[in-house]
Amino acid sequence: MIELRPPRLGATTLIAVDGPSGSGKTHYANELARELGATVVSTDDFATWDAPVSWWPRLVNDVLIPIEMGKTACYQRIEWTDGRSHPGRYRRIEVPEVLVIEGVSAGRRSIYDKLSHLVWCELPDETIRLERAVARDGEEVRKHMLTWQDFERGWFAVDQTKARADLCR
Repeated sequence: MIELRPPRLGATTLIAVDGPSGSGKTHYANELARELGATVVSTDDFATWDAPVSWWPRLVNDVLIPIEMGKTACYQRIEWTDGRSHPGRYRRIEVPEVLVIEGVSAGRRSIYDKLSHLVWCELPDETIRLERAVARDGEEVRKHMLTWQDFERGWFAVDQTKARADLCR
């Protein structure tokens, strides 16, 4: 799938898998992790409907900085039930050789210099992506997902994530 480039996050090769919701990011990231023996961190472990991207400092401070420094990372996951989020269990991550961050905004401009690879997943038809998300998360998320899709369009237009991608799927 990917020929690994040298690490840019301390001794860790950091790969971001980004793109709009329902475009296959999680599936691709998990396949990639199996192939590479990588650890996966999902942005869904951090995001909520109320804070779609402002949670980013938690991921940087609790995951990326410790790993870059060669230390164990630890963060509290957001758990999703019935379309609602609540604080969940803690997750510890020993320093991996390869770390894959997957989810909307995973490949944001602010960490581009730490990324060894940026993969963009896209399924252009928003209706299909919406139905995939509803099938995955339940009918109660439909209203939230419509708002979320509007947010994503704006986010990606400003961040220009796709333009920086090494690979588009």
